[in-house]
Amino acid sequence: MTTDRHHPDRRLPTKGDWLLAPGLFGVSIAGLSMTDDLGPSGLVLMAAACGMLAWYQARPRTVVVLVTLCTMAMGVMGSVFSPLLMAPVLAAVYLLPQQVERRTAQVFTVTAVSLLLITSLMSGTGGILGHERLGFVPWVLLAGAIGDAVRNRRDYVSAVEARAELAERTREEEARQRVGEERMRIARDLHDVIAHHMALAHVQAGAAAHLLPTDPRQAQQLLGHLTDTTSSVLHELRATLGLLRRTDRPDAPLEPAPGLAQLPDLIAAFEAAGLAVTVSPQGVVQPLSPGVDLTAYRVVQEALTNVVKHADTGEATVRLVYSRRGLTITVSDNGQSHDPGTRPAGYGLIGMRERVRSVGGQLFTGRRPQGGFEVTTELPLQSDNPNRTGGPDEKDVPSWPFG
Repeated sequence: MTTDRHHPDRRLPTKGDWLLAPGLFGVSIAGLSMTDDLGPSGLVLMAAACGMLAWYQARPRTVVVLVTLCTMAMGVMGSVFSPLLMAPVLAAVYLLPQQVERRTAQVFTVTAVSLLLITSLMSGTGGILGHERLGFVPWVLLAGAIGDAVRNRRDYVSAVEARAELAERTREEEARQRVGEERMRIARDLHDVIAHHMALAHVQAGAAAHLLPTDPRQAQQLLGHLTDTTSSVLHELRATLGLLRRTDRPDAPLEPAPGLAQLPDLIAAFEAAGLAVTVSPQGVVQPLSPGVDLTAYRVVQEALTNVVKHADTGEATVRLVYSRRGLTITVSDNGQSHDPGTRPAGYGLIGMRERVRSVGGQLFTGRRPQGGFEVTTELPLQSDNPNRTGGPDEKDVPSWPFG
């Protein structure tokens, strides 16, 4: 099946197409003047052949056939097939590969050469193998070859442009995806920082207000913890937002991201808010990659924050089980949530699940059969994220002061 390569809307000759006809007619007249005069009939045939070329974009195959027939007619009338006389045929054969499929162009070119050769052998003068009879053949074949080369060049340029456009779109999509991922990461970090500290501050402020009339000394102690909590949230917000303002100082030092090494401080903050936390590490402590270490810390932080916000209890348990394959963290409580069915599914659980998945882990949440709520996460020792490479040295492995 053959199909035209030209644009389907271009059915009428353009201004450039009409300019092609008189130019070729002038060249052909020069060729006629160098051979026997064909008279008015030859001029009419030549004008018709040149005029047909203006329609090559709409009917490329038809133009080749008609131009070849006009040239054959001039040959029958006694004209010698000189290169100048065959200018319309050369132009038609040159333009054909740029409008139709390659195989179609080759078939039409060979057919035109064969018909012209037969006409030349039957009606020409001189020897059968003379230049007058066969000299036009290489010219026609060369015109077809040049047209095919131009077509290949245009296809190559179009392919390069298409690949460049695709690569540009791909880069833009990747950039948008990275921006979206970065926005989600920043949103998770801000949620973890603000939700955790604000929940603690709310509990501490409420307890201080409750104790102030009866136990001013303990209320003052709680207010001191409240000051520490607000100072901590301001510090973490400054560090997080500072990353967004580092465009002018790309070499500025970064503060280390929190990890399980800071878990004792985190537990102390919750205990100051009135939540008794029991930490139970099991197995040989293994080094974690930075991404996994941060994820483990944030999961514990968010799970304990949910206990403070949603559970009617003053106790919680954190169990960390190390193995050769990974780390399993379980945070549980024995309280009753405000909703008897389940704990509120806010952004905290969504953020935890996104964090865990980003490092190749799994998160499970739900109520315990014996009462209370439980959050369990299974994390690999090293992140599956290709952007996270390597892990901490042995000196980064936390030494547990618990139990």
